[in-house]
Amino acid sequence: MARLLRQSLVLAAAALGVWASAQANECLTPGAWFATESGAVRPVKADDVLAQMARGQVVLLGETHDDADHHTWQLATLGALHLLRPRMVIGFEAFPRRGQPVLDKWIAGNLSERQLLEQTDWEKVWGWPADLYLPLFRFARINHIPLRALNVNQALIKAISAEGWQAVPESQKEGVTRPAAPSPAYLEDLFEVYKLHPDGDDPDKGRQSPSFLHFVDSQTTWDRAMAQGLAHAARAPGDAGQPLVVGILGSGHIRYGRGVAYQLRDLGIGSVGMLLPVAANRDCAGLAGIADAVFAVPKLPASAPPPPRLGVRIERTKDGIGIVEVVKGGLAESTGLRAGDRIVSIAGTGIARMSEVMSAVRAQPPGTWLPMRIRRDGRELNLVVKFPPER
Repeated sequence: MARLLRQSLVLAAAALGVWASAQANECLTPGAWFATESGAVRPVKADDVLAQMARGQVVLLGETHDDADHHTWQLATLGALHLLRPRMVIGFEAFPRRGQPVLDKWIAGNLSERQLLEQTDWEKVWGWPADLYLPLFRFARINHIPLRALNVNQALIKAISAEGWQAVPESQKEGVTRPAAPSPAYLEDLFEVYKLHPDGDDPDKGRQSPSFLHFVDSQTTWDRAMAQGLAHAARAPGDAGQPLVVGILGSGHIRYGRGVAYQLRDLGIGSVGMLLPVAANRDCAGLAGIADAVFAVPKLPASAPPPPRLGVRIERTKDGIGIVEVVKGGLAESTGLRAGDRIVSIAGTGIARMSEVMSAVRAQPPGTWLPMRIRRDGRELNLVVKFPPER
């Protein structure tokens, strides 16, 4: 078993393109694990981290949704944990609860990859490139590992964000119970996120404003929904013993144990592990206590800069691909894009899928211009996204 585990970790390192040593000004060695739970950042053996995680009830693996290296790390970590604890369940933030019957069919071998994505409405519900997640889905099917849909419909999150928890009828809450009140530290985290929203800079919308409090309700409901799905799987009876439940979530729901782990503990799940991928070229400030351990993902070489980001959140609607949110300081804001715009075409090509928007942006070389046609207030406008030159 130890030999197989070492082989799995070697493959993980190779897949991530690990360098043998860190640069002198970096505190994290690329391709290495670091314990962070005790208030300090210290190197730790992979075997020790994974053995500790495998003894628990729930393990949370973080990600930046569009970072391919993060998903490669998740796959390698899943493989190593599965060797230590073969009875496993994997939960995904990417799927709302209504997609559970489809996931069951996928694990049973009754669906193709295309059918899985179509029947879970991947393009509309999640929208991030499916190629980043498919290796995880294949791993689960090959090893007959049950999948769990952890999320709720975005309509519920939007309703709570607009009106607050109390104003939304119980019949619309999809069985989600009232979230535990967030910690003061999490409230500060959420306020920083809230300030990036279109109305977050309104001086009248402070920490006690209804707008912010509704936003807190929506985010803690999101955490609670995923925690409920993980807790239910962790308590599932079975002749072979309780499974190790692994959650594949955005890192923001995991950091410092303030999101999903906090709600899990409120639900009576006491043994929760948290693992995060972090950039190997970052300093260690802020890492203490961020998780039980972090894996230092090597930074991309200079010849392969990270793909560009437009700085918007988009969704598919009956009218096409709409911009829901524009990030302050991003390319979209400087271009003049606004929340509520509908994307008609990019570089003269009509847009019908969210993935087409992402692919067009990610493929754009530094220093070039990308024409975009949008529909706003019944009029069509031509805008040009000007990508900054390579540094």
